[in-house]
Amino acid sequence: MKRTYLRSFIGLGFLLSSLGAAFAQHDAAEILGETALQNLLERTAPVNVAEGASLPSFVADPSWPKPLPNGWTFGQIAGVYVDDDDHIWLLQRPRSLTDQEAGMLGPVGKNDEGVDVSGLGHPRPFGPTNDCCQPAPALMEFDQEGNLLRSWGGPGDPAWMEEKCREEDGCYWPANEHGLYIDHNDFLYIGSNGTGDGSTPWASDNGVDGHVLKFTKDGDFVLQIGMPGDLVPSSNDTDGGINGTPQLMRPADMTVDPETNLLYIADGYGNNRVVVVNAETGQYVGHFGAYGQNPVDDDLADNSGVFAQDFDSGNPDPLFFRNPVHCVKIADDGKLYVCDRGNNRVQIFDKATVGAACTNPDRAAGQCGYVGELKASVRTRTTIPGTAVTVNFSNDDNQSCLYVGDNSNMTIYVVNRETLGELGRFGRFGQGTGDFHWLHNVATDSAGNLYTGEVDTGKRPQKFVRYGELGCSGEGHETIGGPF
Repeated sequence: MKRTYLRSFIGLGFLLSSLGAAFAQHDAAEILGETALQNLLERTAPVNVAEGASLPSFVADPSWPKPLPNGWTFGQIAGVYVDDDDHIWLLQRPRSLTDQEAGMLGPVGKNDEGVDVSGLGHPRPFGPTNDCCQPAPALMEFDQEGNLLRSWGGPGDPAWMEEKCREEDGCYWPANEHGLYIDHNDFLYIGSNGTGDGSTPWASDNGVDGHVLKFTKDGDFVLQIGMPGDLVPSSNDTDGGINGTPQLMRPADMTVDPETNLLYIADGYGNNRVVVVNAETGQYVGHFGAYGQNPVDDDLADNSGVFAQDFDSGNPDPLFFRNPVHCVKIADDGKLYVCDRGNNRVQIFDKATVGAACTNPDRAAGQCGYVGELKASVRTRTTIPGTAVTVNFSNDDNQSCLYVGDNSNMTIYVVNRETLGELGRFGRFGQGTGDFHWLHNVATDSAGNLYTGEVDTGKRPQKFVRYGELGCSGEGHETIGGPF
């Protein structure tokens, strides 16, 4: 049965169309062998599939993207987004490369001991240490075939930094890049979650990141919301940032509602809220914490320890977002999804009613714009903060699948967005094709293919080609995550 299924898969051209020129005039099974292709399918076949469930399946495309030019290599993938042209944009961290990974870089300064160092602070007393590689620009645009179309920004693009993102113009490049979004008007937003101490030539010296930057797709600076500096949590701030914008603290993610042009910011690694601003001006509109509450109690959140302590003490539903508030996404039906990663959950809100002053101590659905929540492997205990790191939706008419990335168990749950039951999952710990090491982002294109990014030492994007179903149906498992 597997062999028949495999031939059907190849005949439909799902994998061949992705593997590209290498197989253009040859039979893929002749080159790799049928076993190799079957192995690709099995690595990411859905597991823990619920009885009666219907859900998409995915296979990792090891040929995507194509090799980078100029000796460039990926750092940690801090953001992934698919734009309206079905182009895949990556935000990667040039300063996350190791000495060996950035061996092409020569000396640009000296350390405290007077030794020549590269922009990343790696010793270079004798110049570059190898022939490959060096940091790429922070923003990179790819097409479906994996061709690099455009790249700019960040310390790996010093000419751009000098011309396009100058502090005298109100543009402060983050100490650490985090989160990427492109809106309906083709503006691009990036978040920030680092601390700049100026310890290396390429390091920021502006203190704690507290801002979101807005650019055109060509890299022209448009707007900054918030400021870096000597920051403390201030989840109820409305105008303490640059030009009267809200002061953020290590914002992780953002999304724009095309119907209202409101920008929702997951704020973040320091604050404990989602803040809403006008996407054109950056001016404050509203904010909220867990269960839609406004104002937000930073003291309660910051003095409550880790989620495992709450869970063990009989409080599995904390009344606050626990750092990091890691993602925010809007579905077509107006539901707003927030990754409360530190509490192993995703909370769901009504975008039309959340954000105003409101209290909801009883956690009531229908109050303060709160709709409901799903728990993602709630019993997971790890030094990594939390499970629910990213979400996205399938591209069928009802966006019936909710993809929930788990950065502790290194898997993607496929959830029925109506019932909030787990239909299945794919992915596991590892650094092989289709595995995950510190899964960080999930994005979808118009065909339902998935694109992921990994941080820590993962440092790679992956493409997962969808086959079979486009959407989701079935009740699913009531519990999301856990052994199976």
